[in-house]
Amino acid sequence: MDVVTLGETMVLFAPENSGPMRYTDRFSARIAGAESNVAIGLARLGHYAGWISRLGNDEFGKKIRAFIRGEGIDTSQIILDETADTGLFFKEKLAPGEWRVKYYRKDSAASRMKPGDVKESYISDARFLHVTGITPALSDDCYETVLTAIEYAKKHHVKVVFDPNLRRKLWSEDKARKVLIELASKADIVLPGIDEAEFLFGSGSPEELARQFHEQGSSAVIMKLGKKGAYYLANDSEGYVEGFKGWEVVDPVGAGDGFSAGVLSGLLDGLELRESVQRGNAIGAMVTMAAGDVEGLPEKDRLLDFMHNQVQGDVKR
Repeated sequence: MDVVTLGETMVLFAPENSGPMRYTDRFSARIAGAESNVAIGLARLGHYAGWISRLGNDEFGKKIRAFIRGEGIDTSQIILDETADTGLFFKEKLAPGEWRVKYYRKDSAASRMKPGDVKESYISDARFLHVTGITPALSDDCYETVLTAIEYAKKHHVKVVFDPNLRRKLWSEDKARKVLIELASKADIVLPGIDEAEFLFGSGSPEELARQFHEQGSSAVIMKLGKKGAYYLANDSEGYVEGFKGWEVVDPVGAGDGFSAGVLSGLLDGLELRESVQRGNAIGAMVTMAAGDVEGLPEKDRLLDFMHNQVQGDVKR
């Protein structure tokens, strides 16, 4: 197994027209979840990924499982819960560049994940464990489940990759800050957005904020800077990697997950960190050009064509 990840995936309902949902009577149903997005992104690039989660034993849960399995992800660790429902959410496009999201995930099946759902042997066989800050926000049991997965990874020298993926509505700011810093300190690689870094440590330059993570114990920090690209800091290197420009943003949601998949793919392919970050920038850009979380995730040949044909912009330091 190249990468194992765990977390909640939901069914996303998107209105077919723009404006408030009260005026819509037709919706499309898609699949969305940060961790499964990363797994799907990796699978499309030729890597082998596994996803751990709970789904309701309902039609939505079966839809998610079938979709993710169809993308080539190992779904052997999914538990279908008879006593809880699969989470749902709705996404409104109010105006160009303006989105509003409404979640219906309280007491969902995924929020009932517990440490016993994670098998040590499943984690030990992976090269990377990918976790986000969304999962521990779902419940205390989910928090303990993430800690258990990280413990197994550390025990078996599996590199831990952590994306804070801050969701303010899921918990208090104090608790979020405490847990996210704790998890970052346990990770080998941290993938924060600049806004998330400022939430955790206060205002500062990308270099200053990356050093804050580095001092917590991470061996590599890759700071996402949106269209500007990214800044990376490792034990033996650092620098800015320019973002790609010249495309139309259709839907920004999922770009960070595409970035994570790109970075991990580069590392799995033996690329240097800078080249891996460049791959992350490219996939992040490609994801924004399609509606939906996974629709823009490319296969390897399309990714390489995009990187060859697109122009990278300047990073403003």
